Amino acid sequence: MLISFEGIDGCGKSTQARLLAERLEAAGYRTLLVREPGGTELSEHIRQLLLDPALDVDPFAELLLFSAARRQLVVQRIRPALQGGYIVLCDRFYDSTTAYQGGGRQVAELDWLRDFNLRVTAGFTPHRTYWLDVPLEIALNRRRRTTNLDRMEQADAAFFERVRATYARLAAEEPERILRLDATARIETIHETIWTDVQRLLQHGGTHSSGSGSSSRH
Repeated sequence: MLISFEGIDGCGKSTQARLLAERLEAAGYRTLLVREPGGTELSEHIRQLLLDPALDVDPFAELLLFSAARRQLVVQRIRPALQGGYIVLCDRFYDSTTAYQGGGRQVAELDWLRDFNLRVTAGFTPHRTYWLDVPLEIALNRRRRTTNLDRMEQADAAFFERVRATYARLAAEEPERILRLDATARIETIHETIWTDVQRLLQHGGTHSSGSGSSSRH
């Protein structure tokens, strides 16, 4: 089973991905948690480039770099884990490219990106995507606690509003895959909602992911 976590910076998705990974492991499920960009040696090097605030990166080059990091992650870690029966949790996946580079940077039409993203991931689509939706002002307040903002986090408010609007569009178009969660709720409340949904997915064997394999316990 492949599960992704999405949302604008400061939504709390990384916390929720970590909590779910810990709970699944405690329940005996073989679990892999990865982040984007990152997760492989090449992808981590690309991450450093993409998030470096000193670099001026062309928006389309940014799209290609994120996608290159994702492709390496899919081939080197995600696909083998899924084929081995692991539950794979992704802290961001291709919806981030659609929302950030498609909606935020406006470098490509969303229909074009859908086809492109599936080519990059070899057809892998998450069984479930948790979109942690939070008002921009709350996300900004959370990010202010971080002293060193990366290159992506330094984008202006209009950029992040476009990103959030794109996530909303994706959720409306794919309600069977993308579950919107109110990210202003307590961390524990959000986690319990996710855990209940994951248990239901496990009981039904999951849906949507191409060639994902089944999830198994230790």
